[in-house]
Amino acid sequence: MTLIRTVFLAVLLAVGLFAIAPAPAFAQSLEQAKSSGLIGERADGLLGAVKSPPPPVQQMIDTINAQRMDEYRRIAQQNGTAVQAVMAIAGQKLIERSPGGTFVNPGDGWVRK
Repeated sequence: MTLIRTVFLAVLLAVGLFAIAPAPAFAQSLEQAKSSGLIGERADGLLGAVKSPPPPVQQMIDTINAQRMDEYRRIAQQNGTAVQAVMAIAGQKLIERSPGGTFVNPGDGWVRK
């Protein structure tokens, strides 16, 4: 992938991340689950369970991840690139934007940011 294409994809993804923000009903619960250490951002651009979450939290993870995957596929198709490349860029951006004290998994296990 050329540098220009990578930068273009990163910009599209950054803008697209607003489109995959959780619905307001999930937003507060998502932030609560993150701050309590139940879930965190993964390097593949998806949410993951740090600890075994209760069923409603797991359902929220599944719903948000499904929405994210739909958006990642759309961006990849629009740019003629692999979904995994979009996911990797999204994961990097989401981990960078995660507030201190929350858990992130940069690819080698969960760490508190």
